[in-house]
Amino acid sequence: MATVADFLQRHSELSPASDTALLDTELLLCHCLSVNRTWLKTWPDKTLSLADAERFDQLFQRRLEGEPVAFIIGTQGFWSLDLSVSPHTLIPRPETELLVETALELDLPGHSQVLDLGTGTGAIALALASEYPHWQLTAVDVQAQAVELAEQNRLAHQLDNVTIYQSNWFAGVANRQPQTKFNLIVSNPPYIEIDDAHLFEGDVRFEPASALVSGTEGLDDLKLVIGQSCGFLAAAGWLLVEHGHRQGPAVRDLFNEAGFVLVETRRDYNQLERITLGRLQD
Repeated sequence: MATVADFLQRHSELSPASDTALLDTELLLCHCLSVNRTWLKTWPDKTLSLADAERFDQLFQRRLEGEPVAFIIGTQGFWSLDLSVSPHTLIPRPETELLVETALELDLPGHSQVLDLGTGTGAIALALASEYPHWQLTAVDVQAQAVELAEQNRLAHQLDNVTIYQSNWFAGVANRQPQTKFNLIVSNPPYIEIDDAHLFEGDVRFEPASALVSGTEGLDDLKLVIGQSCGFLAAAGWLLVEHGHRQGPAVRDLFNEAGFVLVETRRDYNQLERITLGRLQD
């Protein structure tokens, strides 16, 4: 029978299709055996049962065909949380943690009201809620399946300071919380151009287009979020959005046109422009 080490060696088969072939293989094997990665390193000579070996082969084949590991195992780590994922939502990505980091650096009231637009799995809202339990967070998404998934993740992490419901951007917020003014609005909206070749490559082939594509320039949803945020922000409230790494100048222009001050774009760990923030005037 093959050992843990033997199965980990199969990562070389994934190398042409994945930049994280060894990690992918480890995660799939951990999922099959219900262990963590430390266990794999501690027990490389352990042999797999026939059932476990067959299950690994099935999952490994799905990864070879390009399916994201997160969808195969049903979870994805983000910030300090382990989140359930599904093909109905975007997979939380490490670069989005920059938005969380930046939000936590802001000088905001201790009992701030925060709105997460297009929450997907709930990743941003739940990460912020886990750090600041005195904040009251509202997380919305237009897709009912995303709302259900985000609520599942909220319950799993017992974050009672988050309310999640269905809304097409601000529409449902205006109806459900007409008197609420938010100290912070965050959003990772769709921002890929409709004819972008990357839509047909890698993991994004398996993710919903509605969570990725936003018009011919990728700016349609960003324009809506930035343009309408002022009506929902408290005085001196902040807006933070994620965007494509080539969209920084256009997004800064949108912030300035909407009347924001202290507009700034920050770079991710690959030194690519990734998020832009601005503050509403007092």
